[in-house]
Amino acid sequence: MKEDKDNIIRSKSFDFALLIIELYRQMLEEKEYVLSKQLLRSGTSIGANIEEASAAISRKDFIAKMSISAKEARETLYWLKLINKSKIVKTDVSELLEKSDELIRILTSIVKTSQSST
Repeated sequence: MKEDKDNIIRSKSFDFALLIIELYRQMLEEKEYVLSKQLLRSGTSIGANIEEASAAISRKDFIAKMSISAKEARETLYWLKLINKSKIVKTDVSELLEKSDELIRILTSIVKTSQSST
């Protein structure tokens, strides 16, 4: 079961990163450079840490990397909310808000499940 969840989260985080890159490019076109860079960093870091977790040397290492991914997802959610409420760009980010919330839920579940099986 854990492997199925891992494959789902790897796929979803990769697809999410592609959407974040697309939004980043749109934000640059609208001359928004500061928030776009923060969003790009945190939004692509989610999947990078999940990839690192897949090569974890121990359960503790796996949990640590997945926890970092969850934190990055929460940071990304924050930037998306800020972008949405401030209307700093014209782009609709509602889909990304939903997807980031979904990633947070999945990652939280993976971390809790992994912690309870130790």
